[in-house]
Amino acid sequence: MPKGHHHLTYEQRCQIYALLKSGCAKAAIARQIGVHPSTISREIERNTGGKGYRYKQAPEKASARRTAASGVPRKMTPALIREIEEKLTREQWSPEQISGWLEKEGRRFVSAERIYQHIWADKKNGGSLWRHLRHNGKKYNKRKGKNSGRGLIPGRVDISERPAIAAEKSRIGDWEGDTVIGRGQKAAILTHVDRKSKYTKLAILPDKSAASVQSACDASLLPIAHKIETITYDNGKEFAGHASIAPSLKAKVYFAKPYHSWERGLNEHTNGLLRQYFPKGSDFSTLTPAGVQRVEDKLNSRPRKALGYKTPSEVFFAPA
Repeated sequence: MPKGHHHLTYEQRCQIYALLKSGCAKAAIARQIGVHPSTISREIERNTGGKGYRYKQAPEKASARRTAASGVPRKMTPALIREIEEKLTREQWSPEQISGWLEKEGRRFVSAERIYQHIWADKKNGGSLWRHLRHNGKKYNKRKGKNSGRGLIPGRVDISERPAIAAEKSRIGDWEGDTVIGRGQKAAILTHVDRKSKYTKLAILPDKSAASVQSACDASLLPIAHKIETITYDNGKEFAGHASIAPSLKAKVYFAKPYHSWERGLNEHTNGLLRQYFPKGSDFSTLTPAGVQRVEDKLNSRPRKALGYKTPSEVFFAPA
């Protein structure tokens, strides 16, 4: 039998009727029709009328039951709606994250599609819930021109030399790093994300100098240095001081191939999430440590589908 649920056809119901009349057991009918025995049991139980099971009456009863069910509210109580809207607007969770989290917590199941329907209905009525949905199709920021490439990073170690286990996302401790640039190419945010747990660390950079990057790395990563094995950066000149970063963290530093942003795909995705809070054109010179920390906390407390709807913090700090 094909995977998934399939409604019985009119021809199958005719067969059920004829086989029941001939005295066949439910299990035998299921084998002949090619469905699970429980399907036959449910069909007979639900669609039997006062004169027994009849192939003309069965589809009518099934259709009426589906029609009645479709008009029943799908568990979207006022209290649940308030909670969903709060997760969407205050926590910036996606409908899929909200749905998965509710199911993981053993709460009432509400599909992501149902939440989207609520959002579009709100938009039609003049609401603004839709403005909190994320934008897809992030464009990659490739560094181009004569001043880009591996030649400007002394002692650069290519990603091809990185231990194979780092590519498996099977352990805590393999990180990806990059910078998100503010308006005017001045201040920036340094981002690091653990490949397995998606746990993210953010730090403000007053400029893109290698010295500022090293200082920010020490401030944000030294407290968790025992959970850092490798870091893979892109080829920006700001990471030219990697030889000083690695010893302080007791970690190995590697570099993705130029213009191969997919080799740091998780970091690119994380930077895209960051743009939800700091859109392109934002002035990063006005950022405060408290404000950036708030965003870091939000990213790390979002349930993630890839983590079984656990949060990055839950996975990162779980007992070994």
